Amino acid sequence: MPEILSAPLVVEFPFTRSLGPVRSAFLTGLRERVVLGVRTRDGRVLVPPAEYDPYTAEELGELVPVAATGCVTTWTWNPRPLPGQPLGTPFAWVLVRLDGADTALLHALDVPGPQAVRTGMRVHIRWARRRTGAITDLACFEPYDGPPGQPGRYDGEFTDLVTLLNAPARLDYTYSPGRAQTRYLRALAEHRITGERCPRCRKVSVPPRGACPTCGVASEEEVTVGPRGTVTTFCVVNIKGRDQRIEVPYVYAHIVLDGADLALHGRIAGLPCDQVRMGLRVEPVWSGDGRHPDHYRPTGEPDAGYQTFQGRW
Repeated sequence: MPEILSAPLVVEFPFTRSLGPVRSAFLTGLRERVVLGVRTRDGRVLVPPAEYDPYTAEELGELVPVAATGCVTTWTWNPRPLPGQPLGTPFAWVLVRLDGADTALLHALDVPGPQAVRTGMRVHIRWARRRTGAITDLACFEPYDGPPGQPGRYDGEFTDLVTLLNAPARLDYTYSPGRAQTRYLRALAEHRITGERCPRCRKVSVPPRGACPTCGVASEEEVTVGPRGTVTTFCVVNIKGRDQRIEVPYVYAHIVLDGADLALHGRIAGLPCDQVRMGLRVEPVWSGDGRHPDHYRPTGEPDAGYQTFQGRW
């Protein structure tokens, strides 16, 4: 068996959300070095504040300040911090119940090692030097042996409220396609498109998954398909993604290759969007490095009849 492929992969997308009055006040308060909680009808103070009572679902809105000191309720050690985490050196993740609060806040505790952490230890907030109205304004917690702190000053009003949260999501990981798709990708580099035939239903799946998506049984019989195929359904994309080089509008389609029973996805080019149709016969145009189809274009053949691809989606 040849070496199974693997490669680093990054999934990243921007995310912006409106905060609403409760979370807006909480983050604005952090910018002003004030920690706010919200009081429930039965008198509990929730930190971080919630818009609704987690037990009764009652809407909440009475904001109250709590202290910047508190007590560790539980913890775990993080020996290898990841990029973007609060500290660049090993630290403890801790749940801290701040003085005046009834629930705990998750953040980092800066201590020299796990031997310096214990449940019940007293801590206080280390504020970030530059604060913008984000949870990172609370840089981390530090050990503290003084008296309980006093709540910050809050008169119910802040100026220049933080109303939006920009939180880009990013996931870094190493992806391995497995044995079946490793064979598939190596074949693509040779300008061959392969699938696998199910030993039970005899359907050919492209790209192969190592198991039949219909029956769920293992499939190993390799079958060469295409390279030409038929558009079975499609959509016109009119929204351009960030850093996307393809100009909109463009067409993305399901294409069932000759000899296959399940369709794959592919971009259609070489004709106006309003001329793409079900039954259109297409062929691959290979990418500049020749390792995979960049898009599919019309072959010039007559359209395939609906009965020839019916049910092959």
